[in-house]
Amino acid sequence: MSEKDFLARLREHQGIVYKLVHLYADTEEDKKDLYQEILLQAWKSYPGFRGESKFSTWLYRLCLNTIFTLQKKVNRIEYTDTMQFEESFATETHVNDSERLYKALRTLAETERAIVSLHLDGYSNPEIGTILGITPNLVGVKFYRAKQQLASLLKNI
Repeated sequence: MSEKDFLARLREHQGIVYKLVHLYADTEEDKKDLYQEILLQAWKSYPGFRGESKFSTWLYRLCLNTIFTLQKKVNRIEYTDTMQFEESFATETHVNDSERLYKALRTLAETERAIVSLHLDGYSNPEIGTILGITPNLVGVKFYRAKQQLASLLKNI
């Protein structure tokens, strides 16, 4: 597979990378670093892409694996409790709806955040299960709980 092929596929599915970078990184510098790391890992891993799944599925999995690996290495996984979230959110009236949603999503645990993101992109529970390495039933349970948590967080804002 050629460099041209890789770049064309990446361009076609760059929204996946942008969305996940925005979802898992807070500062602009962190977003740039994470974006670069994902592109590097995608380039290094592309020769191993056999086409057994869709490229978008492969890219999603690669992005999430890269993000989770980096978070473990740096030990920067932060879970914001609901009270802190609501207090900081109440003071930020200028934040637009999309930023509000991203901020709320960042309060979810890694797996739930990935599941919601994949659902928003139209993936089914079995497809998400394959990407994350969990059962479709567990995907459904975690998605339901994540929706409840997000509804609770966003309701008071």
